[in-house]
Amino acid sequence: MNLTTWIAAAASLLATLIGRAEPAPSPVRFAIVGLTHDHARGFIPAVRGRSDIALVGIVETNRDLVARFAAAYQLHTNLFYPSLEELLRHTNAQAVATFTSTFEHRRVVEECAAHGLTVMMEKPLAVNMEHARAMQAAAKRSGIQILVNYETTWYPANHAAYALVQDQRAIGDLRKVVVHDGHRGPREIGCSAEFLNWLTDPVLNGGGALTDFGCYGADLITWLMQGQRPTAVLAVTQQIKPEVYPRVEDEATVVLTYPHAQGIIQASWNWAIDRKDMEIYGQTGQVLVPRKDVLKLRTLTAPESEPAVPPLQGPQADPLSYLAAVVRGDIKPSGLSSLELNLVVTEILDAARTSAQTGKRVELK
Repeated sequence: MNLTTWIAAAASLLATLIGRAEPAPSPVRFAIVGLTHDHARGFIPAVRGRSDIALVGIVETNRDLVARFAAAYQLHTNLFYPSLEELLRHTNAQAVATFTSTFEHRRVVEECAAHGLTVMMEKPLAVNMEHARAMQAAAKRSGIQILVNYETTWYPANHAAYALVQDQRAIGDLRKVVVHDGHRGPREIGCSAEFLNWLTDPVLNGGGALTDFGCYGADLITWLMQGQRPTAVLAVTQQIKPEVYPRVEDEATVVLTYPHAQGIIQASWNWAIDRKDMEIYGQTGQVLVPRKDVLKLRTLTAPESEPAVPPLQGPQADPLSYLAAVVRGDIKPSGLSSLELNLVVTEILDAARTSAQTGKRVELK
């Protein structure tokens, strides 16, 4: 075979191989509804440079917010719309990520359900069980998926801890889980005025620190308990800084009772140092998760060690990857982000509010 013939054959083979290659899937098209939740400030930049998901529009009626976000993230003003209906007239969005008040989650879900749009919302799911059940019913009628986004869902150490505790049974049966979450307070750390306006409102947020940070503990504990509901909830809340937060609690401790275990949630706007950490205790050992990528294991038969914490991969790597995979039908929502688990979270928060108000333990039927 001469050189010319060899080159032609190689070119033909290459063309055949390229033709057989699977085309890259089109990016999932999603819209953002609302910008009053400051977590949107981390979400929007994360979309840039991705080929699996694309932002096609943002719904926001506050013109000042629109101008600020457009300037901060170099967004064209044509990307913004006054309503979901208007956005859908100009785009073919497949899903929505919402950054509204928690109270508005129900409205957003019911609107999206009418158009068959999957919804991812910032934690928690709802201000109360009435809203949560209404969203569940809307999702069931329309066939959409509802996802709840927690920062701690994407902590590799939390997933490594779950694998040790539930998959490997490294510390025997669970006996106690303690979750600490919070910071100095939303005003103290510089949250925006729009965020503070609803985050410190007992109706729009469903509470203060109890809701804002108690939901993390309820989510993680319910996950570790494999979806099991507690039999009772006891909560104590305080207003340590009434001059700063006159309408809501800034300190909360919740005790969850299970037939053979306890969960303790410590949610606070008074921690001197920001924290989202967890302690898991079993019959034969303990797993501590002091940071998102650090794990400490100690058992009756082995001294404390720091097992390797592998990075999260694929759809589990971050909220955008997860949302894209759910919309494509590659995975079904489960675990920390799922509607089923977050219905239990809402039930726990509802019971905790009642317990704090009455001073009594609330038994769950």
